Amino acid sequence: MTVAPYGSWPSPITADALVGQVVPLSNATVDGHGSVWWCEGRPTEAGRVVVVKDGVDVLPAGRSARSRVHEYGGLSYAVLAGELWFANFADQRLYRGDTPVTPDDGSRYADGQSTVWVREREDVNDLVDVATGEVVAQGRDFYAAPRPSPDGSRLAYLCWDHPNMPWDGTELWVDGDKVAGGPDESISQPRWSPDGRLHWVSDRSGWWNLFREGDPEPLAAMEAEFSGPDWVFGQSTYTFLPDGRLVATWTEDGLARLGLVGDGAVHPIDTPFTVISSVHALGDHEVVAIAASGRAPAAVVAIDVRLDTGAGPGAGAHRVIRSSTAAETPDGAVSEARPISFAGAHAFFYPPRLAGYEGPPGERPPLVVRSHGGPTSAASPALNLEIQFWTSRGFAVVDVNYGGSTGYGREYRRRLDGQWGIVDLDDCVNAARHLAAQGEVDPDRMVVRGGSAGGYTTLCALTFRDTFAAGASYYGVSDLATLATDTHKFESRYLDRLIGRYPEDEAVYRARSPIHHADCITAPLILLQGLEDMVVPPSQAEVLVDALRRNGTPFAYLTFEGEQHGFRQADAIKRAIEAELWFYGQVLGFTPADAIEPVPMENWR
Repeated sequence: MTVAPYGSWPSPITADALVGQVVPLSNATVDGHGSVWWCEGRPTEAGRVVVVKDGVDVLPAGRSARSRVHEYGGLSYAVLAGELWFANFADQRLYRGDTPVTPDDGSRYADGQSTVWVREREDVNDLVDVATGEVVAQGRDFYAAPRPSPDGSRLAYLCWDHPNMPWDGTELWVDGDKVAGGPDESISQPRWSPDGRLHWVSDRSGWWNLFREGDPEPLAAMEAEFSGPDWVFGQSTYTFLPDGRLVATWTEDGLARLGLVGDGAVHPIDTPFTVISSVHALGDHEVVAIAASGRAPAAVVAIDVRLDTGAGPGAGAHRVIRSSTAAETPDGAVSEARPISFAGAHAFFYPPRLAGYEGPPGERPPLVVRSHGGPTSAASPALNLEIQFWTSRGFAVVDVNYGGSTGYGREYRRRLDGQWGIVDLDDCVNAARHLAAQGEVDPDRMVVRGGSAGGYTTLCALTFRDTFAAGASYYGVSDLATLATDTHKFESRYLDRLIGRYPEDEAVYRARSPIHHADCITAPLILLQGLEDMVVPPSQAEVLVDALRRNGTPFAYLTFEGEQHGFRQADAIKRAIEAELWFYGQVLGFTPADAIEPVPMENWR
């Protein structure tokens, strides 16, 4: 056993492995001929998103299938009558094959499963039939999920208005008539069964459960989530087999399960996966999904859902169609998630692990506290090479599902109402203190990191607490007032619920904005920012940098050309995480085994 300082272990999981060997997968589906389609992000192709059919790229050369509706996009393609339709990132026009079908007028398109698509034009959102130009629905602030019935005679869709986000309150409409929902009920994923009966997911019971037309009660009432927050278009957590049986994935205690839903109950199917999404029927007895576990990377898989094991391989048997990585993660370098609960909150804990290495006697490892974005989102227990990047170098990691996170019911989400910057901060601090009290980590070498909303929590932690030795903010919010007044339409009223109305509650915004209390930041901080970010503009980071410079606080500031809200290009992803590691080495007193270009630091030593 080799004894080496925590943080300095020579991990086989390099920054190159995060970009050159990992392909983000999304939006798997199945066409009418049984072909499996999905999207692949290509960091090595400047973040290009490619549509793949049965393992073969089908997107025209030079195109990228990525929508900017709501800025976050999501489902950007459809297979209609065997042809690929997609939203092209460069001009946001809708294309059929390589032929544009919408005008070059700046409009954006997303979430079509017929010729009816969500359209966004400046500050106007509607549903439009792109084949005829007819506006199908208009007058509401937002629209999503236009879904035609099997015979094409009816159209279901979602709509909602400011200040609600889709996980707060939405409405389900069919052909101009409201079917369900309201300002305090979140509806998601309208879908038609083969016999033409409308289904959807609603949290009216306090949990996102499945409902169907004509039934006031859930199909299976459970304290479990059959959907997630609609940050992007195209969630698919349930599907129908040709005979009408419903197969769904749901989340309990942060872990995904799969099963058939019927007769007022669920019939679980044993799988090795802890994260499951993009569920679609494939033939009579399989579903396609994007799935992962604590040991297996995300992959497009086909899962057998036959409960009668005498009829075939048996329920839960699966085959991999496309893995997100061709590289084998060394067994001795994988740290699996361990769910923990503390002070009314939840998290996944990963102890350091690299076969053949241990820290110095009597020394406890440093801790990386991860604060996820959103903040209405959730940490995942799936194998994540970015987390393994840290644990295989000798760090412990805790991925916090603070109050406001999804996966634990509506009441848990509501913990963040009016409390953003308080509840999330307390839960991240309490996670670190809990692990220190358990003897798992070194209380003097705990750092906090996060992106976007997680970056805001990171900045709050360094501003309003003295728990952490350093922090890393990826495109994090520093000025809440700026976020409320200088962001895109989708999130422009998000803070009404999380903070309060602006400018009526300006004093609250100011009190919780790190930018106005930068003199309180004494722990070293690294800021990483995309220069084309429209969600959290670079101006927020730049104002904070000026304040840190004036106050003499040690910091580093790295900017990335061509990057928006979330880094997608290989060079940026690699440089960012290596810079963060180098930065921690300087602050915590270890030398990484990796050869890393030093990061310019100001006010340091």
